[in-house]
Amino acid sequence: MDVESLRDAAKSDASASQSRAEGASLRFPREARLLRRGEFDAVYRDARRCSGRHFTVFFRPNGLERTRFGISVKRALGGSVVRNRIRRRVREIFRLHRMEIPAGWDIVVHPRSSVATAEFRALETELLSLMKSALKNEAKEP
Repeated sequence: MDVESLRDAAKSDASASQSRAEGASLRFPREARLLRRGEFDAVYRDARRCSGRHFTVFFRPNGLERTRFGISVKRALGGSVVRNRIRRRVREIFRLHRMEIPAGWDIVVHPRSSVATAEFRALETELLSLMKSALKNEAKEP
């Protein structure tokens, strides 16, 4: 992964985020995040899984009135700069669209290495469709 491709991707991310967030106060509060190891372990233990080209999504009902999100990025995906960039991109998708996801779920996302350089809109589209279809299918089952 070269520095030039990371710079280009960062520029496109900044413009996409800025245009969407203009005039809106979008936050990603602590209550909307999975923070502790035990919370992640509970999702892995009881969760269903759905995979796409760039992500694997684990989800389970949490019995709360809100959905909580977690991100798990493996060291094998790159150095700290690359891993943090992947985290920031996924977190931004959560922040912009968390109100569109049905309440009452714990969701953990495992990104693949392609997330670091892929177009932001492609990532956004895939992650949202994965989460929505997975949660819709789960809600239909008894």
